[in-house]
Amino acid sequence: MVNKEYQLKKRKPLVLLLDNIRSAHNVGAIFRTADSFLVERIYLCGITPKPPHCQITKTALGAEKVVPWEKVDSILAPISILKKRAHQIIAIEQTPESISLEKLDRKKINFPIALILGHEIFGVSEGALQEADMNIEIPQYGIKKSLNVATCAGILLWELLRP
Repeated sequence: MVNKEYQLKKRKPLVLLLDNIRSAHNVGAIFRTADSFLVERIYLCGITPKPPHCQITKTALGAEKVVPWEKVDSILAPISILKKRAHQIIAIEQTPESISLEKLDRKKINFPIALILGHEIFGVSEGALQEADMNIEIPQYGIKKSLNVATCAGILLWELLRP
């Protein structure tokens, strides 16, 4: 049961679009992080698993019951709706056009925003990338040039929502 104080908290003007994320553990971790930052809504797109799911429950620890979410077949439908609602669409992906998070001018972020997080191997789908207003990447200095998608969500939420 959710307490009244939690129900009265204002959600942040930020939506997450999970683009074909295959791991239910990652989805659960993202739900938990989204709850921590009071994310407005999560769209579970394509093959992304949805609650109820034992692996989501295991990592979300109940956050899947309090964070608003919606399951959709294609990411393009919520992107279209969110654009009409004046959301800035931001893909988290390494592309030639990507802006490094460490060089990002936060004044160029116009809330409300929608962050697209992509498939663990293939990243954000081409169609979603074409619809994005901006691509952001997290700088990485090690041998591996990718982070876990749930880790990316936490880093981006912190950076974009900090005072």
